[in-house]
Amino acid sequence: MNEGEPQIVVKGLDMGYGSFVLMRDLNFTVRKGDIFIIMGGSGCGKSTLMKVLIGLKEPSRGQVFYEGVSYWEAEAEEREAIMKRIGILYQSGALWSSMTLAENVAMPLQQYTTLNERQIKDAVSLKLRLVGLAGFEDFYPSDISGGMKKRAGLARAMALDPDILFFDEPSAGLDPVSARLLDDLILELRDSLGSTFIVVTHELASIFAIATNSIYLDVETRTMTASGDPKKLLHESSDPKVKSFLTRGEEGLQSATGGQREVTK
Repeated sequence: MNEGEPQIVVKGLDMGYGSFVLMRDLNFTVRKGDIFIIMGGSGCGKSTLMKVLIGLKEPSRGQVFYEGVSYWEAEAEEREAIMKRIGILYQSGALWSSMTLAENVAMPLQQYTTLNERQIKDAVSLKLRLVGLAGFEDFYPSDISGGMKKRAGLARAMALDPDILFFDEPSAGLDPVSARLLDDLILELRDSLGSTFIVVTHELASIFAIATNSIYLDVETRTMTASGDPKKLLHESSDPKVKSFLTRGEEGLQSATGGQREVTK
């Protein structure tokens, strides 16, 4: 697939719980190599949308296409093949505390591949090296910092060489320096591996530093009210709620212009 081609296409998507409609009529495209941000205020449905995209929650209406294949209409075998192309970094990192970092990263390889022990060990070392954790194979999650746990979680998400990675609030709980390092790592992996990232976040510094595309979910109208590069939306959107979200006083303007944090190109 060439860079920039549609990888995920969402059409006419409604989602909710029972009779309650959370979001309606969502339409957007995630292209290969995008760092695509799902943003909006608290309770707007960001995490629910992520669950729909990764097959954990069925939408009330509409379609999610992975390279032309409708996930929710596909047979079980096709769905499984799609899911094997996806990696997920959960907000907490979701590492098994009783396992070393190497064992955590090795688990998907042991479950879903026919690689032998040596091949798994080599693959684990490579993934940990990619996220800057070479030499930490035998450490336990309790032995390392919060930022390192996020990177270890990313290594595990990458274990099966997915071409699409989903992140749920990756910077949550991190200090500004660790958050910046994680953003830099996302950019490096996108550039070196050609991966596509879908990120749920409300952190303005991260949004302006890494995003190439985005959607804004409005909790009041229960639909998406903006899409595009957040840096452009900051200056071009006519929606006052989008502008307010992207500024939040001086913080957004400083983030977008490099006042608090230099924007990575």
